[in-house]
Amino acid sequence: MFSKSKIHEPGPKAASEPEKKSEAMSSPQRPLGDFVPAAPRPKAAASVLSADLTVTGNIKTTGDVQVEGIVEGDIRAHLLTVGESATIKGEIVADDVVVHGRVVGRVRGLKVRLTSTARVEGDIIHKTIAIESGAHFEGSVQRQDDPLQGANAPKLMPPAADAPYTGK
Repeated sequence: MFSKSKIHEPGPKAASEPEKKSEAMSSPQRPLGDFVPAAPRPKAAASVLSADLTVTGNIKTTGDVQVEGIVEGDIRAHLLTVGESATIKGEIVADDVVVHGRVVGRVRGLKVRLTSTARVEGDIIHKTIAIESGAHFEGSVQRQDDPLQGANAPKLMPPAADAPYTGK
């Protein structure tokens, strides 16, 4: 006839109540039905090649790369940041290129930015370009609506293969 009330009894139900509240607050409401939209993925952090690293060979990614060391090879990426202590000897092809360090070779990018500490020896093919005061640049600059299109074309200025690296 009478049933014992569970209001004042400690137990798993009472302990799980706050969890349900925090879970409901942190997760968005899901629509009813079979369709469950995929949660947007957070953007991956940039891959960093540290200052004490030397890479000989090509690098290809759809993500972002920050180079602080030395790369002897071509780089393809979404966003490439060349750090102040970095040296790249090869072709760069990226949507966005920011150069703080040294590049010996062709640069192809939708947006190319040479900061005041940049040292570039090679041609730049771009859609938009910004060159800060103090940047050193030797080569030609060519504007194209789609500079990434001709990434496999022959190079305008081949890098000198026999020139030794002096570290300057």
